Amino acid sequence: MKFFVDSADIDAIAELNDLGMVDGVTTNPSLIMKSGRDILEVTKEICALVEGPVSAEVVSVDAEQMIAEGRKLAEIAPNITVKVPLTWDGLKACKVLSGEGKMVNVTLCFSVNQALLAAKAGATFISPFIGRLDDINLDGMELIADIREVYDNYGFETQILAASIRSANHVAESARIGADVITAPPGVIKALASHPLTDKGLAAFLADIEKTGQKIL
Repeated sequence: MKFFVDSADIDAIAELNDLGMVDGVTTNPSLIMKSGRDILEVTKEICALVEGPVSAEVVSVDAEQMIAEGRKLAEIAPNITVKVPLTWDGLKACKVLSGEGKMVNVTLCFSVNQALLAAKAGATFISPFIGRLDDINLDGMELIADIREVYDNYGFETQILAASIRSANHVAESARIGADVITAPPGVIKALASHPLTDKGLAAFLADIEKTGQKIL
């Protein structure tokens, strides 16, 4: 499974990238606002840092404007993935941009039917939002499983990009179900290394070696 970092924080992306934990990056207008950077400038910097796909989101709701913005974003670097919302206009934009050979990430997916439409429109990635479904007492992981089943039934090549990841459990379940990609904030990705028994075992080992008075250096 591929790991995308959901962030526009250059330092946080670079730290994970140095460890080989970054297969791509996703951004959105909220993350750009949080970074305090110009959207074109920070996106270009991320693309230079990361070899994999970098999702940059359009900010219009009209299909023609989305297409124009998508073309502008795609000029930034070859690894740009144009991110469009799962609306009828977004699907129109996806069809045109994917037809031009551009990678397209269709975002804000909350149903299997929406995922079907995105695949039919030629989406490179579909982004179901797990956490936001959980917020309204629906099972986000069930949606990932349902999309996986439907895509496999018909051989769709659109990759399932599990988004709105809130916890390590979301990552593990996405991997078990067979999501192609997860995108998560840097803190969630780093938290995957944490386990209380690891901490407990390490503390015991360090206490025992201290009793011997031995050092390696």
